[in-house]
Amino acid sequence: MTLQTASRAVVIYSGGMDSYTVLHRALREGYEVHALSFHYGQRHARELDVAREVCESLGVAHQVVDIRAIHGLIGASALTDATQQMPRADYAEDNMKATVVPNRNMILLSLAIGHAVNLEAELCYYGAHGGDHAIYPDCRPEFVARMNDVAAIANYTPVEIRAPYLHASKSDILAEGLRMGLDYAHTWTCYLGEALACGECGSCRERLQAFASQGLVDPLPYRDQTSQTREV
Repeated sequence: MTLQTASRAVVIYSGGMDSYTVLHRALREGYEVHALSFHYGQRHARELDVAREVCESLGVAHQVVDIRAIHGLIGASALTDATQQMPRADYAEDNMKATVVPNRNMILLSLAIGHAVNLEAELCYYGAHGGDHAIYPDCRPEFVARMNDVAAIANYTPVEIRAPYLHASKSDILAEGLRMGLDYAHTWTCYLGEALACGECGSCRERLQAFASQGLVDPLPYRDQTSQTREV
């Protein structure tokens, strides 16, 4: 495809590390980016606040879509139900299944594809990555392939779903972002919405491992500051 200056792309932007990198990748590829963030009833909105700030600083069109009305349909997850205990361990299927939000990415991609059609955008980016495959069914290559098939026929105008880090690790994503000069202090990863990142949930631990693999200290403040440098 020959890229034209005015080509548009929708980016599902959570405010976390992966989507932050995807957002900047789409910008560097020359697209007119329209970022979409979703409030679906997650335990906190810290990531959404970060996403707003980043988009404002970049001058990127950004919408936070409030779909909390569906919370009662998909609320049986530790990410959406504050009464459930958040797993405090490494990412693995046995201990992280509690964080699965049923059909989340199918729902968010469907809305993003509709927005892309409305904008006459060719692409919809999202930040699924290789580390999610064992835990989250809607981050697996098979899911992305099937959703791409549907996105090609669901409207009169086909939309391509692009997940550039589908086979990359968190460390790979961080390394690419660092090569782009990105500052990951402008992201939020912790599953808890407290003033400081917990350093113990699966998301924090994966993030800390990525920084350690690059020989770096995570710029985010943690509740236990030693978590930024210890083995997790």
